[in-house]
Amino acid sequence: MIAADIDRYAITAIGLNAKANAVGILPVFGDLTEGTPPKVDTVLIGDLFYEQDLAKRVLSFIDRCLRADIAVLIGDPKRAFLPRSRLELLAEYPGPDFGDSHRVTQTQNTVFSVRT
Repeated sequence: MIAADIDRYAITAIGLNAKANAVGILPVFGDLTEGTPPKVDTVLIGDLFYEQDLAKRVLSFIDRCLRADIAVLIGDPKRAFLPRSRLELLAEYPGPDFGDSHRVTQTQNTVFSVRT
C-alpha cells in the first residue's frame, strides 16, 4: 500500500499514522497525478476538487487509472469542481470542513466511486 502527498508534513503524518495502526504503508513524496498510475487495485483520492486546474489534473489521472482497470474512490465534501456526473454516491458522513481553518463549519463528507 502506498500513500502520496506533496506536503512533507503529510508524509510524516502518514508514517506516524501507519506505525500507530500497525499498517504497512509506503509514504511517497510527490504528485501522482502526472504520469503512469501506480500498480495498485484501487486508488483513493481525498478532497482534491477545490481548485479548477488541480481538478483537471486529477480527472486526467482518474481516466488513466480507469483505463488501467484501477478502481477509483473519492472522498470529498462536494467541492466546487467535483465531477458529479461521473460519480456514484457510496456514503455520506457529517463532519467538519477541513478547508475551514477553525473547523467549525459542518458539511456532508461523501465517498464516491467513479464511473467511466
